[in-house]
Amino acid sequence: MLGTRFDDAVAYAGQLHRDHTRKGSAGVPYMAHLLGVTALVLEDGGGEDEAIAGMLHDAVEDRGGAATLAEIRRRFGDEVADVVEGCSDAIPEPGAPKADWWQRKCAHLAHLAAARGERAGPILRVTMADKLSNLRATVRDAGVRGPGFWVVFRHGAASQLWYYGRMLDLFRARRPQSSMLPELELLLGQLDGIVPADDRALAARYRAERCPQG
Repeated sequence: MLGTRFDDAVAYAGQLHRDHTRKGSAGVPYMAHLLGVTALVLEDGGGEDEAIAGMLHDAVEDRGGAATLAEIRRRFGDEVADVVEGCSDAIPEPGAPKADWWQRKCAHLAHLAAARGERAGPILRVTMADKLSNLRATVRDAGVRGPGFWVVFRHGAASQLWYYGRMLDLFRARRPQSSMLPELELLLGQLDGIVPADDRALAARYRAERCPQG
């Protein structure tokens, strides 16, 4: 069951992301994504700590870096903080830019592939829920807006097809029992059908050249 800690996490996330909207989805409050991720975590069997981590999974990366991580640890404990940290591909200092997109994504993929111990399962579950929520939105918005949609991503459609493909490879290997895997498989196929042909070819090249799997 969910208790007052979860209520506090929802309120805290609302404060952190109050002025934050979804990329590519004009005017949609970012809380829609956080609530969706949390629902997926719970539906996949996650407990309260994982649900709280789902609600706060972007807080460190996008809303304050190390100081926010320390506050999450103080408010919600080590397990939640460790999972949020494990789901973050950057912990930037306030006002500082994030590292290069390719560098961050390659390092994060390697981190997830190497994750072991009691935190590995929760980190992978919350990450899967995040990617499923994002992929749902990407497929939907690209289908509605057409080819012009892809300008919202700095490296274009090919980078998204590459990244979700690499994530799906990881989830097949690490979380084959997850209730989220079939929908991720379906959505990746839909994404492949939406992405322009030239970008599909470029994504295939990225798979060979960009942080290839060991």
